[in-house]
Amino acid sequence: MPIDTAYMITAIVTMFVVIDPIAIAPLFIAITRGMTAAQRRMIAWRAVTVAAIVLALFAALGEAVLTFIGISMPAFRVAGGLLLFLTALDMLFERRTKRREGQAEEAEEEDGDDPSVFPLAIPLIAGPGAIASVILLTSEKPGGEGLVTVLVITALVLIVMGLTLQASGYLERVIGKTAINVITRLLGMLLAALSVQFVLEGLAAFGFGPSGSGPI
Repeated sequence: MPIDTAYMITAIVTMFVVIDPIAIAPLFIAITRGMTAAQRRMIAWRAVTVAAIVLALFAALGEAVLTFIGISMPAFRVAGGLLLFLTALDMLFERRTKRREGQAEEAEEEDGDDPSVFPLAIPLIAGPGAIASVILLTSEKPGGEGLVTVLVITALVLIVMGLTLQASGYLERVIGKTAINVITRLLGMLLAALSVQFVLEGLAAFGFGPSGSGPI
């Protein structure tokens, strides 16, 4: 079976940008302040594992659930594209980072709670954007090919996430907050372009765009 390079690149860029391991690293430091290296390591991999389970479930069952409740994939593609576009705007204007920081502060105030599930796994890692992305990408390649590709790519991105969280203190010192903000904005631009592509594909399925008879 030939490898669809374009699809793989799209999936890699989408999942890496949406999950955004680099931007979560400083928040992880804030959430786990005062903990030992062993505790941080345990929390990091537990969060990654929970996020992996959530995303795998939505990748495997998301389209079936949508069909059951009567939502077509083109409609979800348009809605998901718009959701990802809003996420891209948040990244470009730092609203996403501020919202994540607010969730991190809420977790800090709850003494004794394990932050690996909330807010790390959900919603910082496996948030609405990531969930929408796995469903959209899986639907692009029916017959199991899309599911396997998305699961493998998501697993690789989450492994990078786990390693990044473990090295978060060193990463923040080396890169600096300014560089992290610049990288986040660049990734936001990529995500904006990808989200527009999802919307156009959804509209084309309804008869709009180059492949349809609509006005676009």
